[in-house]
Amino acid sequence: MAFEDTLVYIVIALIAGFFLGWCFVKAQISAIEQRYRADLERWKIEYAAEIRKDSVNRSRSTLKGKIGEQMAPLLPSFGYLPADARFIGSPVDYIIFDGLSSVADEKGSTIRIVFMDVKHGSATLSRTQRVIKKAVEEGTITWQTLHLDDY
Repeated sequence: MAFEDTLVYIVIALIAGFFLGWCFVKAQISAIEQRYRADLERWKIEYAAEIRKDSVNRSRSTLKGKIGEQMAPLLPSFGYLPADARFIGSPVDYIIFDGLSSVADEKGSTIRIVFMDVKHGSATLSRTQRVIKKAVEEGTITWQTLHLDDY
């Protein structure tokens, strides 16, 4: 019976050891979690102002771009009569009917159609705008008249 008693004590010791080991590992994981949560909260506090400032700057830049798009015909660098420009906003900012004012005043008989997009800072054309630019440059432009019947 001594062997059986010893075996029982060994099994109890192993179970107790595994339980204590599990408790120790769980405590270590909990401590690591708390440390990383504290680091995350500290990071949020440290960078929240910087993130807000970046957001405000991006918003200002977008707003400046939109104002610039609307005000472009009033700038000397625009190069066309503001009366000939039509703002459409998307996918390009302007379609300019260069010479339209002269045609309307019966002083001219031809116009040139210009697609224009206004960019601010280092902004570049979007993929859609690049495709439109390519279509214009390749001359894949047509005229179509749609007649609607009275219903």
